[in-house]
Amino acid sequence: MTILATVDWRGRARDPVFWNGVTQLLKTGLAAVLAWVLATEVFSLSQSFLAPWAALLVVHATVYRTFSRGLRQVTAAVVGVVLAWGVGNALGLDTLSVAVVLVLGLAVGALPWFADEATAAAATALVVLTTGFSGDDTALLDRLGDTAIGIGVGLLVNAVVWPPLRRRTAIAAMNRIDDQIGALLVDMSDGLIAQRTDGEVDDWVDRTRSLDGDLDHAWALVRQAQESGRMNPRRSARELRDPSHWRDLLRRLEQAVADTRSMARTLGYHSASQDQWDPGFRDRWPRLLGDAGRAVAAADPGAIRSARERLNTLVVDAGDLDPTPSLWPVYGALTINLRNILDAMDEVAAANPLDQPPLPMARIRERGRSARRRQG
Repeated sequence: MTILATVDWRGRARDPVFWNGVTQLLKTGLAAVLAWVLATEVFSLSQSFLAPWAALLVVHATVYRTFSRGLRQVTAAVVGVVLAWGVGNALGLDTLSVAVVLVLGLAVGALPWFADEATAAAATALVVLTTGFSGDDTALLDRLGDTAIGIGVGLLVNAVVWPPLRRRTAIAAMNRIDDQIGALLVDMSDGLIAQRTDGEVDDWVDRTRSLDGDLDHAWALVRQAQESGRMNPRRSARELRDPSHWRDLLRRLEQAVADTRSMARTLGYHSASQDQWDPGFRDRWPRLLGDAGRAVAAADPGAIRSARERLNTLVVDAGDLDPTPSLWPVYGALTINLRNILDAMDEVAAANPLDQPPLPMARIRERGRSARRRQG
């Protein structure tokens, strides 16, 4: 049985990650095609496939990475061309020469400087050797010329044609995390009110671990966004070179996740004693937790401050609670956890949603509306 997956194209059209991928795909294709046209139509080089090959190697997600990692990749490609020429001259084209060029190419790739490009030299050497080897010096120069064309075109296209700024993906990742934290707090509140704590604590803890993974991913995207501002000629790149505000927000989100996990574990350790809680705490705190979660998910600073004021009132009223000694640490731990979460998320809510430039389709629609207004 075949299951057909439906694609939400409207959602995709508003997804910054999708548009970043589309833009990079089009730029990579443009660089490869331009390199091929130059090598075949303008310079009439013998092995023109090396030009788009080199262009594909150097077009990366950021301009800085194009120059840093791309340099290693194209160096490996050039080494591969030279290896193929040298081994072909010495041994010709046979099984032994293929084995030798692969071993030498992989040995070069194993050098620390090449890092993640371990197979680039071997792959290039194998392709050049087996696709029409010629041992004269002119052929070597042609192959190096093809490679140089691809390198030049790739660098030029990535640096000049809409140099990538990776802020959309970082912003989208951060904007999603507070929604997930809020949803988890609401679910914990619902579980407490319905007294389903025993079966759900493990799920709550697992969700905080998943949020840790989302935070790690967001940190990586922020670092990539910062990298995308380096060597980038666009004026808007300046603000990304030191995204200190984003880092502060991520630290606050980390604090909120850590306190949410601590709260879940406290509830798990003491779920059996929930029936013994003082009614003044048992009735008020879970509902306050739910309201706090909804405020966090809605990124509503006013609602977050209101929840914090209610929590302060609950603390003041704690003097009237049942003074059972074994329960006071539980009340205190849950109260501190929730206060830390609200304090951390207050500034996150004030910054949410983080501003980002309009997506390409939004620009097109806005231009269309402007044109219709002028015509009207």
